[in-house]
Amino acid sequence: MRVSSTERNANYLILAAFALFAIWPILGIVVAGLQPEADAPGGLANLVQAWDIGRFGSYLRTSAMVSVFVVSVSAVLSVLAGFALGTMRFRGADAIFYLMLVGIMMPAEAIIVPLFFDLRAVGLTDTFWAISLPQVAQSVAFGTFWMRAAFRAQPRSLVEAARLDGASTGRVLWLILVPVARPAIVTLLVLTFMWTWNEFLIPLVMVPTNEALRTAPLGLGFFSGQYTQGTALLAAGATIVALPVVVVYLFLQRHFIAGMLEGAVKD
Repeated sequence: MRVSSTERNANYLILAAFALFAIWPILGIVVAGLQPEADAPGGLANLVQAWDIGRFGSYLRTSAMVSVFVVSVSAVLSVLAGFALGTMRFRGADAIFYLMLVGIMMPAEAIIVPLFFDLRAVGLTDTFWAISLPQVAQSVAFGTFWMRAAFRAQPRSLVEAARLDGASTGRVLWLILVPVARPAIVTLLVLTFMWTWNEFLIPLVMVPTNEALRTAPLGLGFFSGQYTQGTALLAAGATIVALPVVVVYLFLQRHFIAGMLEGAVKD
């Protein structure tokens, strides 16, 4: 079906309007972070001052360590679980899958208090594992659902042909299905990184006294308590915290969009 130039231009205009609507608040924060105030010199100096006063170097390092661990571990577990539930037939597969769905639907606010007492009983609170392990569990629940759909969308003849050629289960997964499902895997990595980086509640509850393990969003929350009157430094701190997510998305946006479109058009 051919699209007229008028219709194409109208589509571009609508998309541009929605893009501006989404980007405008972000631009507002960036501009506010560069404005001069009584306690802020203005420009890039605001970012430097916020970095030093807010100790964002330490917070970003903690967030990076947690994000790398959660993304890598949950991605591997999600691929393995999604492969098993999406391509194999065994007793209890449906029950396991529905259990994963419960993990997706269960909000963190509903389990955070009993989880804190469980981790405290085994001496894991105020540790790196108290921040990371609950987020791995949350990410694996969604990742299994996501990768199961991605593997089920691949032609079954692809797996059967590999089996006839004598490929083992591991070779079928890592050498045949994983390369084909790369857009879906990259999308999963970006989403998991974004959710892990922006997580606020779990670090707040699980590390109540260890300031060295504060993540970037948590550090921004404490930083805002110090600068309730100065919006420039607060906006500069928010820009620093959000920048890694923006960089990761821009770097992987082509695969991310491909994975989202692939999930939208396949059953």
